[in-house]
Amino acid sequence: MKQTGEFAPDFLGFDQDGKEVRRSNFPGKNIILYFYPKDNTSGCTAEACSLGGAYDFFLDKGYVVIGVSKDSAASHIKFRQKYALPFILVADTEHRLCEEMGVWKMKKMAGREYMGIVRTTFVIDPEGRISHVVEKVNTKEAAAQLEAIIK
Repeated sequence: MKQTGEFAPDFLGFDQDGKEVRRSNFPGKNIILYFYPKDNTSGCTAEACSLGGAYDFFLDKGYVVIGVSKDSAASHIKFRQKYALPFILVADTEHRLCEEMGVWKMKKMAGREYMGIVRTTFVIDPEGRISHVVEKVNTKEAAAQLEAIIK
């Protein structure tokens, strides 16, 4: 997994509208890049709504919020609309970015092993360097966790 001090990749993928998303598209901005397993699941919805509710705070502090999952662009469009999410969602259907950031890992559920996204949030400075990594994300308090870091 990428760690504090390392650089995040420039190319992040394609958003819900099929537009290319690059870190360099946000000059002078900090980026909250959060990875979550699946649209419309309870934990992922709680996390997205927490971040969406604090979106103005993040903007005021100079941060851009970008969510990433392996869901399709169509799924992301519905998820954003259903919960009025104001931020970009990257459709990493081939889990390229997830692998590059080190969050695509072996998981276990109900005695079954499978590869999937480990919920993780990276805070990236304007130069592209990772300043913080949140590995134990509290889905309901995700915004508060980040606010404590960036205040």
